[in-house]
Order: sequence, then C-alpha cells, then structure tokens
Amino acid sequence: MSRAEAGSVAEARTPNPLWSLGLFRSELRTTFRRWRTLALLGVLAAVPVLVGIAVKIETSDGSSVERGGGEGPAFISQITNNGLFLVFTALAATLPFFLPMAIGVVAGDAIAGEANAGTLRYLLVAPAGRTRLLLTKYATVLSFCLVATLVVAVSALTVGALLFPLGDLTTISGTRIGFAEGLGRALLIALVVAASLVGMAALGLFVSTLTNSGIAAMATTVGLLITIQILDQIPQLHAVQPYFFSHYWLSFADLMRDPVYWDDLVRNLGLQALYAAVFGSAAWARFTAKDVMA
Repeated sequence: MSRAEAGSVAEARTPNPLWSLGLFRSELRTTFRRWRTLALLGVLAAVPVLVGIAVKIETSDGSSVERGGGEGPAFISQITNNGLFLVFTALAATLPFFLPMAIGVVAGDAIAGEANAGTLRYLLVAPAGRTRLLLTKYATVLSFCLVATLVVAVSALTVGALLFPLGDLTTISGTRIGFAEGLGRALLIALVVAASLVGMAALGLFVSTLTNSGIAAMATTVGLLITIQILDQIPQLHAVQPYFFSHYWLSFADLMRDPVYWDDLVRNLGLQALYAAVFGSAAWARFTAKDVMA
C-alpha cells in the first residue's frame, strides 16, 4: 500500500459520514499525478493548437475557411475574425470523442484499477464505507471532467489570442456582443460541456464495478461510447436517439444565440442527471454487494 493510500485509510478512521474531504483530496492527488492522466490532458490541450495552426495556415493566403450551418464545428469559419471562436470550435471538436474517451479511461479505472492493483481492500479496511469511497471516486471523475474541459478551453483561448484578433463577436443570431460577454459565454459553454459528461462518468464508474481489470473496464467504457455515437447517426433509430447520453452534446452552441435557446440545453442536462442517477445507483448496488478480494 502506497503512502498516499495509507494516508487515505488513516484519514478515514473517523465517524462514517458520506463525505470525507481528506479522502477526496487524496484521490485527486493520486489521479492527477498519474502519467496516464497527464498524457490525456496533454492530448486534449494539443487539439486546439493543431486546429488553430491549421486554420492559420489555411488562411495565410488571404482566403477564408468556409463551413456551412451555424452549430458545432461551423464555428471554425469565424476563427479568423475572432480568436475566441477557437474555444467553441475546440470544444465542439473534442466533445464527440476525445473528451468522453478521456473521461471513460479515468472512470473505467476508478474501481477496477484499484482492484487490479490490489489496493481496493486496503481502502476498505478502515470504516470508510463503500458508499463513501464510491462517492469520492465519482466526485474525482467529475473533477477530471471539469479540469479536462477547462484545459481545452484555456488552450484554445491562448492559441486564439496568439494567432488571431480578439474583440467583439457576432452570435449565431447575427447580433453583436462585447468581448467580455463573449468570454463569459465561453466559460458558461465550458461548464455546460463538463456537465454534459456527467452521464458518461456514471456509466464508466458502473462498468468499473463489474470487473477487476482496469484495462477491460476502460476498453468497455470507450467501446460503449463509440457504439452509442454510431447508433446516434442511424436515421432508423430516430425514435430512441433522444435518450442517448450523447444526443444533445452539441446543444451548447445554442448559448451563442441571442436570445439563448434553452430547450435542448435543458434536455441535455436533464438527460445527464438521469444517466447519473440510474448508473450511479447501479454502481452503488453492485459495489456494495461486491466480494472484494483484491
């Protein structure tokens, strides 16, 4: 058992509330010190850099990037006019796969990784309780959701400021808003994107309770992500597609309308809450009944 894990056990030797700040801090340190986690954040930070450089090269001869529509990746057509649009473009580019894949890796490894390493039973030696440990693991995954999203947003804002002009921007509706308001909307969009991954995090945590192999849990979670993304593109399944956790992910583009369209945003957040409740409960039921041998 490592020093950090021993500290977690020591901090847990207290009355058994459902939350322990010391245990949460220990989990955060353990998660964000892993090379795998740092590598995932590095890849996410690199995406806006690559997009920004590609747009800069494409438009260096005075031409413009033409994209149709007004949602998601179509923000790319506005980057040359205002670098703040790189934030929206980078989030739209990473949300369908890169961001949820990173969440799937961290969530899938949350319980199964401990079991595979032989440290799970040590975390449960003290009267910390399985419920508290599971809640702490989920809170850690949610923290990673927020950090990963902000890494993409901050990287995109930095690259956008370096390569393109900043200033007032035009919304999808055609109205002009100030740079400060645009920056506020960018932050709100980042928070909505992070919240859009709550359901994915709960699904990954549930899968993590089903096996003692971290690799198997991560692969299964990412596999489910890919499967859902494919099914969400099949027209014949339109009746059930609104219930897929990824269906409303790009609804964050509605925050760039004036006035804001809230319908799909509310549906997205409600769907994420539903997935979190269902798969969070399933993870609790499985984990509290699991025979921990490792």
